[in-house]
Amino acid sequence: MKIFVDADACPVKQIIVDIARKRSIDVVMVCDTSHIINDGYSEVITVDKHRDSADLVLINKLVKNDIVVTQDYGVGCLAISKGAYAINQNGMLYNDDNIDQILFERFLSQKVRSTGGKTKNIPKRTKNNDETFKLAFVELLNNVTNNNY
Repeated sequence: MKIFVDADACPVKQIIVDIARKRSIDVVMVCDTSHIINDGYSEVITVDKHRDSADLVLINKLVKNDIVVTQDYGVGCLAISKGAYAINQNGMLYNDDNIDQILFERFLSQKVRSTGGKTKNIPKRTKNNDETFKLAFVELLNNVTNNNY
């Protein structure tokens, strides 16, 4: 099992690394050339700045039972289809029970924006968001390592 991070805009990279290091779990950060990541622990894969290039590399390297941290619903969906586990930066697990609804809501939001409409603003990140992610991430790791899924 490895942890893959869609690292371009991930606000919880350090939390992931801290937890993974304590458990000796490999972490792979995938980002484009506009980001520099050097946390002293993770393998960093840097890709060209093309639409979805980091996402495609990440998905192609995933294997069953890996974990993906991403805020991209499409990446989460693809991870699930490969037998991996996916969680977002706020601790929400993507799974077979919720991914269709999440993708449908994304579609509706894109449709509203394409016609000039506005969707709700994303609230500023708080320490509580980080703590919620940390708890959910540790629970996910525990369940995966104990084969509770």
